[in-house]
Amino acid sequence: MRVLAALSGGVDSAVAAARAVDAGHEVVGVHMALTRNRAQTRSGSRGCCSIEDSADARWAAQILGIPFYVWDLSEEFEERVVADFLDEYRAGRTPNPCVRCNERVKFDALLERALALGFDAVATGHYARLSGGAASGHPGDTEGLTLRRAVDTAKDQSYVLAVSGREGLARALFPLGDAPSKAQVRAEAESRGLPVASKPDSYDICFVADGDTRGFLTRSLGAHEGAMVSPDGEVLGTHQGYFGFTVGQRKGLGLSHPAEDGRPRYVIETRPATNEVVVGPEELLSRTAVDGDGLVLLADPEPLTTRPEADISDPEGSPAVGWQEAGVQVRAHGRPVPAGVHVDAARGLLHAELGAPLRGIAAGQSLVIYGGDDGDRVLAQATVASAQVPSHLTSRLTAGAHRAERPRARTRTRGRGSSSGRTTPFPPDAQSGGSTMAR
Repeated sequence: MRVLAALSGGVDSAVAAARAVDAGHEVVGVHMALTRNRAQTRSGSRGCCSIEDSADARWAAQILGIPFYVWDLSEEFEERVVADFLDEYRAGRTPNPCVRCNERVKFDALLERALALGFDAVATGHYARLSGGAASGHPGDTEGLTLRRAVDTAKDQSYVLAVSGREGLARALFPLGDAPSKAQVRAEAESRGLPVASKPDSYDICFVADGDTRGFLTRSLGAHEGAMVSPDGEVLGTHQGYFGFTVGQRKGLGLSHPAEDGRPRYVIETRPATNEVVVGPEELLSRTAVDGDGLVLLADPEPLTTRPEADISDPEGSPAVGWQEAGVQVRAHGRPVPAGVHVDAARGLLHAELGAPLRGIAAGQSLVIYGGDDGDRVLAQATVASAQVPSHLTSRLTAGAHRAERPRARTRTRGRGSSSGRTTPFPPDAQSGGSTMAR
């Protein structure tokens, strides 16, 4: 097969490309230039797509003896990943930019160009196992395609790849899926003479090179003072924009006084319409069910003998389908919890009744369903739309939400950096809570 190897400049993509060469494929290397800042430099394990990364990718291709090109995908990345990231936070959701990048750049823009140039498949350094499609020598064939967790579960990236769908994955190769460990991959790189063998992994959000996500959001969206409130509506302090906080966050709340019971406070909810951040005790983060939209199916749903309670309905006369016993994962490195899952494929909806409460589920997160004999097969993916509060906690959260609907002219508590104690309304263009994200 003619294979386009995505070379990031790191050790994983270099070894993946080397393995593709060893497999007898006709391999061409390409580095995706994703940043608009061409002079950006890499600092340790922070940042990517720098001039150093491009040079390292070229060097690796030279050693492997394969052609090498740099493709400028900065406009696509800015429009499809960075702009979406800001839109989602503006709407009060918590996006995963790695999921969007895989979906819209690595398995849309990159693959589109690769196919136009006559390539059969794209090889990347992701840790996940594929069978069927290109992985079985049949590029583009979705029959029998399966995506599973990597052998090295600590490095597994099936969570961020699930959104790519059958069509994209049928053109993908993940040569590192069976690697036992990252240490083994580094050792292999060293034995091949690849200069990136000891290069640090990149982490955090790649386009926030300094790791200060809140600072990035504030610079991009502006500072807008709002109230930090308790679940019952009591004003506890102020903040500079609800988008700087995520559900489940404990540190960096900026509160000068502890809770009366001395227990830690967590972000329970953000309210874009009123620019409020709700904080409260840990138990208010628990959720017992979750709904998702933008459904991506990687396995055929099964008839359900017991239908989970859900707000979604099947077409008249259609049997309820999904998975009676599955695992639900809402974070890249989180643990799946057992669940019964009901899907409405026609409308792209998913509902999961959780066997154990999940903490800190936020709208916008990627929701991935696992199953199979070993529980490591990806069955479906969706984007979290909402999550249900246990019945005994509902009243504690709804009381404050109803109060928030009434305008508040002035706060009693002066927050950090506040000169008046007045709550500043959020600008009209950001109050709608809408998102421009296309699914």
